[in-house]
Parts: sequence; structure tokens; C-alpha cells
Amino acid sequence: MLYQVHEMQRAVLEPWRIWAELASDAYSHPLSPLSYLPQSRKFMAGYELMLRLTQRYGEPEFGIETVTVAGKQVPVREEITVDKAFCRLTHFAKDGVKAQPVVLVVAPLSGHFATLLRDTVRTMLSDHDVYITDWKDAREVPLSKGPFRFDDYVAYVREFIRKLGPAVHVVSVCQPTVPVLAAISLTATDNEKVQPRTMTMMGGPIDTRRNPTQVNTFAKNHSIAWFEHKPHPARAQQIRRRDAQGLSRLPAVDGLRGHESGSSLQFALGFLRAPGEGRWRKRRGTQAFLR
Repeated sequence: MLYQVHEMQRAVLEPWRIWAELASDAYSHPLSPLSYLPQSRKFMAGYELMLRLTQRYGEPEFGIETVTVAGKQVPVREEITVDKAFCRLTHFAKDGVKAQPVVLVVAPLSGHFATLLRDTVRTMLSDHDVYITDWKDAREVPLSKGPFRFDDYVAYVREFIRKLGPAVHVVSVCQPTVPVLAAISLTATDNEKVQPRTMTMMGGPIDTRRNPTQVNTFAKNHSIAWFEHKPHPARAQQIRRRDAQGLSRLPAVDGLRGHESGSSLQFALGFLRAPGEGRWRKRRGTQAFLR
């Protein structure tokens, strides 16, 4: 039902999307007189934001065809080692290369494609035998496959570790650090024969008490009951006043707002456009719009 409503919303917005694309091109094409108006870049950025909010973003390819190993160019091919309902374990195979340390890269699941770690994989491939969790779009998974919960996430990681053997090194990036820590802890508690040699957790919120952010401090100073009820307008205004950056924000659920820095917000919105997609559009137009 949720996806049906989502698709219906996209169908309703499609005429607006087409209009926004034509208008954006009109304000950005060097041969268009509208592109030379004083406020053309602001108009272009506004239309481009509309395009990004309504665009379908398919999974891009890793595009790693060759890699340098011991000073020589070696071809790389992608192989699906394990194909499960919600995830594929992808192997970057290299022919004619001696045995290298095996690395399992656990990519973020929430709101990302595994290709976000393309450069990380490319760098590791020179000295390691790399596998990565390529999470599938939940929209494309049939309901007959059942739900996918936190315990399923942990079970997936444990299965992949068993598949790759005791010599595997596990690297988790950002969001999966918590389920990876849980998976390896359970593996050690059960005293399984196959356990990873090392565990590296990059940028994950394991214990937010160690390096609290504004969000952590705000949550600590408010009860759970405060968050369970819809915030009063005065509360929403209180949160907005905490935004020391003074930048325009996109509203989140129930009036709550994020606390990202301005540069990270601009980078995140700019990253949504795949290379070569924008034709004549300039990223600085979006930054000017955000300012």
C-alpha cells in the first residue's frame, strides 16, 4: 500500500517534473536569453531542486574494470557470491593474482547504494580480495520474501562471514557498524569456528556518549515522552532557534529539524546528481539557492 501511494504521488508530480526540467534548461542553456537575466541562477537552482526531489535514482555501476596490482594492470570482474532476498554479496574477482587478504565491506543499507563506496573498493583492490554487501532496493523485493528487521540484518552479516571463512577482515562503513558489531559479538559468544580476524568500524555511532553532537545533547535533555507526542509549535520554534548556522533547512517529521553543517548539506544535495546528468546545470547554482 505504501509503495502504491508513492507511485501515485510520482505520477501526479510527473507533469510538474517535465515543466521544471524545461524551465531549468531555459535558465541554464548558454543560448537561451533567460540564462542572462540577473536572477537566472536562482531560478535554475529552484527548478533543479524540484527535479532532484522527484527524480528516480537507479543504482549506478561500480565501473571498476581494471586495478593496479604490484605495478601491473589487472582486469576486474564482478561476481555474485551469495544472492539473498534483500542483499547480494558481490565479489570483485581478479584473475592471475596471488592470494590476498580477504575483506568484507559492509555497505550502508539506509538510503544508499553500495556504489557509494566505489573509491574505497577501488583502493582496497590493489592489496586485498574484496567482497561487498550490495543491498537491494526494498521496493523491488516481493512481499512473499517476508520482512527485513534488525535481527535479519545481523543474520545476513553472520552468514557472509561464515561464507568467506576465518581469514576474512570485516570493514563496516557508517550505518552498519551497529549490526556488524552485534553479528561479530554473537559469533564470538557462540564460539563459532569461523570468526573474522579483524573488525574495522568507520564513522559509526557505537557510543554517542563519547563524542556527543547537538542532536545527542538535545535528546539527553528531553524525556522520551517529549518526543512521543507531536511537538507544540513553541517546541518546534525552540529547535529551530538551536540552528546556529542560520541556514535554510528542509523540515523533517513533526517540525523537527536537522543539525548538519551548511557545507555538508550543500554537499549532500550536490551529490544527488550523477556525473554527466546535469548537462548545462552548475552545482554552484544549488549552493546559491541554499544560501
